[in-house]
Amino acid sequence: MSNSALHELTPAEVQEKLHRGEIHLVDVREPAEHAAERIAGAVLHPLSKFEPKSLPAGRPVVLHCGVGARSAKAVGLCQAAGVKVDTHLQGGLKAWKAAGLPTTSG
Repeated sequence: MSNSALHELTPAEVQEKLHRGEIHLVDVREPAEHAAERIAGAVLHPLSKFEPKSLPAGRPVVLHCGVGARSAKAVGLCQAAGVKVDTHLQGGLKAWKAAGLPTTSG
């Protein structure tokens, strides 16, 4: 996958789009990570069991993980499967928290 095929959104851009209901935010981390801390509204699709064709439909999908590596890999899996997902949260949950944005747990 070339870097030109990967689109990155900043935490602020993702927060705005999520707040407006413009995107599906998909967390590709593992279930224990998601349970411990997550972005409210994100749905879990772990990379270990990732199936691009099972992603939510109706709105553009933005992927995220802890720091951005796994979500970038998941974008590649989507593109290889012919699923039109090319966007992820730049820097992942770490960047989200560094931007002072809220998370939830439990």
